[in-house]
Amino acid sequence: MMNPRTIVTALSEAAAARPDKGFLFLDERGHATHCPFPALLRRSHGVAAALIERGLQRGDRVVLAIPSAEEFVPVFLGTLCAGGLPVPVYPPLSLAHLSSYLEYCRHIVRAARADYFVTNRELRAVLGSVGEAAVGLRDMMVGADLDGDPASVALPDLHPGEPAFIQFTSGSTSSPRGVVVTHENLMANSLAIIREGVHPTPDDHAVSWLPLYHDMGLFGFVISPIMCHMPVTLIPTLAFLKRPATWIRILSSHGGTITYAPNFGYALTTQRVRDEELAGVDLSRVRIAGCGAEPIQAETLRGFARRFASHGFRASALVPSYGMAESTLAVSFSHGLVTEHVRASRLAEAGIAELADPGDPAVVEAVSCGPAFAGHAVRVVDRETGAELPERRVGELRLKGPSVMPGYYQDAEATRAVFDDQEWLRTGDLGYLAASRIFVCGRLKDVIIVHGKNYYPQDIEWAASRVPGVRAGNVVAFRKPMSGAGDGREGVVIVAESRLPPERRAPLGLEIQQAVLERCGLRIDDVVVAEPGSIPKTTSGKVQRARTAALHAAGQLARRHPDGLLRVARNLLHSQLAHLRRGALERRRG
Repeated sequence: MMNPRTIVTALSEAAAARPDKGFLFLDERGHATHCPFPALLRRSHGVAAALIERGLQRGDRVVLAIPSAEEFVPVFLGTLCAGGLPVPVYPPLSLAHLSSYLEYCRHIVRAARADYFVTNRELRAVLGSVGEAAVGLRDMMVGADLDGDPASVALPDLHPGEPAFIQFTSGSTSSPRGVVVTHENLMANSLAIIREGVHPTPDDHAVSWLPLYHDMGLFGFVISPIMCHMPVTLIPTLAFLKRPATWIRILSSHGGTITYAPNFGYALTTQRVRDEELAGVDLSRVRIAGCGAEPIQAETLRGFARRFASHGFRASALVPSYGMAESTLAVSFSHGLVTEHVRASRLAEAGIAELADPGDPAVVEAVSCGPAFAGHAVRVVDRETGAELPERRVGELRLKGPSVMPGYYQDAEATRAVFDDQEWLRTGDLGYLAASRIFVCGRLKDVIIVHGKNYYPQDIEWAASRVPGVRAGNVVAFRKPMSGAGDGREGVVIVAESRLPPERRAPLGLEIQQAVLERCGLRIDDVVVAEPGSIPKTTSGKVQRARTAALHAAGQLARRHPDGLLRVARNLLHSQLAHLRRGALERRRG
């Protein structure tokens, strides 16, 4: 691997170095389309030429709402080659939620000051009103139509310091903001991932079902493989959600060595894959099974390792990770599952991660995400004073290094707010350091304060998730003001999804209260046992605590809010059906 200046030069190097390797795009039926690096380079240059011929100028923003990876990847890379700034967004919600999705798109178009919007044929008609209502949007195009002649235009020479694209945050704690990612950020983070996380070999093959509008899918399984000339197989997210065994079987049949998923992906696979679906499966080649993007539960990863050990999976392949969009993607990796048991009472009362006996019921198990990348730095500071804290003291994690964004797009106020006076990035995450390893406790905005003690919702949710009958990964804990209590105490609420029948939910709520009291020493004021799909999530699968609290206050938790990834999948299906219906009507009229 050479040391390219930009992802565009990296693609050219990959095409020259490994012309027989590249991307394998699977569709929902399992049909595969192989796109070697040279073909991807030609297709990307064709997209770039078409965009330039249609008026795109250097720095123009191009919103991409393209469900298919086979279409998304060359359009994303082609926009970069043309000097434009891609702005990936998730595809629309189901037709039942079309109005809210259109408003989301208008927000992104306005916030990014978008010049162009690229989608596919099926969604072009559905999204037409976005273009009609957007000020400054010059054209709405179909990705498959972008096929120009590279010889007819001059592609720009890109510089490392200029913006590469805009990555909007998932909005789990606030409205989505546009993170400006420079080519230098991309190179720094990708090289750190490769050198300190992946350590690629010529025999490696990456496999992913992660959506490409999210940073873990885009950086981890498009940009990084190009950087290290690694072949990659991309599975449709819907195919995984319909049948989690698809992920396992593709890893086996394609000789996958590197893969990643959020915590819920491992839980879903462990729970739903049937023994008969594992006939002939061999996972012995998997050497990196990363986990990130949401709070990591050690028992979830252990359960996955136990479930697939008989099929060759090694627990040593597990790689818990910490990252965020504002640092391009990754901050740190831990090779192997390394945990600590800390006393829950000391964590709550004093913010001190005091080691405790794992057999003690009142402990919290914290997962190490490893040390910060070389050339990058992380420190823990007091939330009130900003003073740096010693090891094992919980405070806000702050970052510095070449992967950290220059700021939010066209939002100087938000950018100033997220950097301190020494230019350290305020992550909003709470955690501590031990032997330079990062342990993440939770989000600053989510901390539940009871009688001056700090409780982290992830710990409460983990304790509740261990109760039989609760859907793991589908629990939310939050605070709400108590009315009329007179003691200033905040009430603590847990919403837990369950498939149990209604008559068994009241006892389940009591079991949850008892489990949290024993594990965390906290009395829960209210437990809502909800239907599956009730808890709203971001497009990247993170639970939305603030929105859940608002729905609880409004008495609307009975309504279902499909998981973010499922919403994307369902929308695509509904959009395609709508397209077919429109076509049938047009044929009848003709």
